[in-house]
Amino acid sequence: MLAKFDQTDGQLIHLLQQNARESTATLARKLGLARTTVVARLGRLERTGIILGYGVRLGSQFEEGAVRAYCTICVFPHSTTGVIRALERMVEVEEVSSVSGQFDYLAFLRCTTHERLDDLLDRIGNLEGVKQTQTSIILARKIDRR
Repeated sequence: MLAKFDQTDGQLIHLLQQNARESTATLARKLGLARTTVVARLGRLERTGIILGYGVRLGSQFEEGAVRAYCTICVFPHSTTGVIRALERMVEVEEVSSVSGQFDYLAFLRCTTHERLDDLLDRIGNLEGVKQTQTSIILARKIDRR
């Protein structure tokens, strides 16, 4: 699959990460390719699963009002499935990754207030199967390449 991925595909993905709503004609012009070539490349990248979808980047007005945090979660053996299902139902949990080290999971959380974050952390900590959590509130984003 990645054998078909070349530098032009990388440039195309980079342009889409900057603006996923960019027209294929504009993408083609920026890449120096025919529009039909860009359409064909996008189709191939989607079919092979390199591009899974297109999303929304939130602006600074939304980000400035949010309380964001990373929460590491350690779970008891044989309870991972239940914990992950419970986390999926919490809309403030935007991302969960399994990680190596002392903790099992790293969750990215976004709440509207510190009080809601406190409530969310209580809910996560009280989930059946959660052994321990540790949370770091994000003060400022220094680099964002998403």
